[in-house]
Amino acid sequence: MGVVTEVRRVRVAPRMRAARVESPSADRTATKRISVLVIEDNRLLREELAAQLDGQADIKVVGAVDAAGAGIGQARERQPHVVMVDAALGQPEGQRLVEDVKEAAPGARVIVMDLQPAQEAVIQFIKAGANGFVPKDATIDDIVRTIRSVADGVDVVPPSLTGTLLSHIAEQAARRPATPAFDAARMTKREREITELIAEGLSNKEIAQRLNIATYTVKSHVHNILEKLALHSRLQIAAHAHRSLPFVERRRTAR
Repeated sequence: MGVVTEVRRVRVAPRMRAARVESPSADRTATKRISVLVIEDNRLLREELAAQLDGQADIKVVGAVDAAGAGIGQARERQPHVVMVDAALGQPEGQRLVEDVKEAAPGARVIVMDLQPAQEAVIQFIKAGANGFVPKDATIDDIVRTIRSVADGVDVVPPSLTGTLLSHIAEQAARRPATPAFDAARMTKREREITELIAEGLSNKEIAQRLNIATYTVKSHVHNILEKLALHSRLQIAAHAHRSLPFVERRRTAR
């Protein structure tokens, strides 16, 4: 599977393939470039990745560092759109690095770079706030596509987990007591509608079409939902919805 393919709003992370980097869309080049911070301890990989990414018309590398502490400092200072994190940098507490990056730059989307992440590790990274995964041996074409997808609000997960990841997260969430934050959150009627549709797997564009509103309005609502629920990704919204909003299942069954 060389091309990043979409499974509802969760996308499959790329595998190795030889390909030419796709040009960004007109919408992307007309808007602000995606600022990217790279945290990778392998000097050759770090420098090559930074150079290749900086050569893209819609991407700007704002930092490339080799240590967790420096990366957190750069994230706090630069407030990038996307942070590329080496999964091994924070060993044995790799997830803590993702948490620290999200705390330093709350608006950043985090992509974890690894060779072959295990399912349990992926789940722990997602709980920590990771939004995407990409193999270290992926082509620059695949890496760029993953960055663009994650920057656009898509959660990108390894291909081997697309069939089980969301259900696994939902099952784990179901074993825990409901979070008071979720029950107490003062969500608007529209936010609850969008939460249901995210749980059904709809993308921002599909939600906008369903509710007859603009896509940027949906993005704004999703941002508010994440803040109110103290979550980091759409996967987490969906898992919480399946656990805390039983009407989601009733709606799906009725259709």
